[in-house]
Amino acid sequence: MGLFTADEDIGEDVASLFNVITGYARQKDYRKLLVAPGALRGEMRRRIDREIERHRRYGDGYLAFKMNALVDPECIDALYRASQAGVPIDLQVRGTCCLRPGVPGLSETITVTSIVGRFLEHVRMYYFRAGGGEDEELFLGSADLMERNLDRRVEVLFPIQDPVLRRVLCDEVLQVHLKDTARARLLQPDGSYVPRHPREGEPGVHAQRRMVENRGIWHIPAPGDEI
Repeated sequence: MGLFTADEDIGEDVASLFNVITGYARQKDYRKLLVAPGALRGEMRRRIDREIERHRRYGDGYLAFKMNALVDPECIDALYRASQAGVPIDLQVRGTCCLRPGVPGLSETITVTSIVGRFLEHVRMYYFRAGGGEDEELFLGSADLMERNLDRRVEVLFPIQDPVLRRVLCDEVLQVHLKDTARARLLQPDGSYVPRHPREGEPGVHAQRRMVENRGIWHIPAPGDEI
C-alpha cells in the first residue's frame, strides 16, 4: 500500500534518504518519515509510551498494528508495558509473533490474529489513537518490528496526514482485517492458534473478499462532508 503525496517535507525526506542510500550524504534526522536504521525503533517506543500516558490520564488509549512479523524484544516489551497500563491493543501479525497475548498481569489487553488466505497479507500499518483528535497517527510502510528490519536494513514508515484518508484506511482496511472471522486465527497465550469465529448472532467478516469486492476503492467524503 503506497501513497501519492505533494507534501514537500515528505518529498525532501525521500530525496535525502536516496542520497543516503547512494552514499552522497549522511542523514540522521527526517522531517516526517520514520527511517531505519536510526530513529524508527525509538519513535515507535515513544509513541507507545505516549499512548500509555494518555490512557493513564484519560482512559482512551488504543493501539492497532498490522505487520508480517513481531520479533524485536524492545518493541514487545513496550507493548507489554502498554497492556499492563490497560491500553487495548489489537495486533495482526501474519507470520512470526514472539509476543504472547492474554497472559494475566502481562498482556491481558492484547489480541493477536493472523490471516492466511487467498492473498499474501503484506501491508504494514501502525495506528496510534492518541485521543482520536489531531494527535492521532497512522503510519504505513515497509518495516516489520524485527531486529534485522530496525537495525540492519533500510526501512521507512510514512504518515497518513489527511484525517479523512486516515479514517478511511483505519475503518475500511485496518479494522476490517482485525475483525476478520473467515481466515483469521487467534494466537493463544501458549503460542498455539485457534480459528476465530463470529459471535452468535453477528455476521461474519471476510476481509480479503471485502477488499476484492471494493477493488481498492472506498468512499472518501468530499471536503465539508462529515467523516
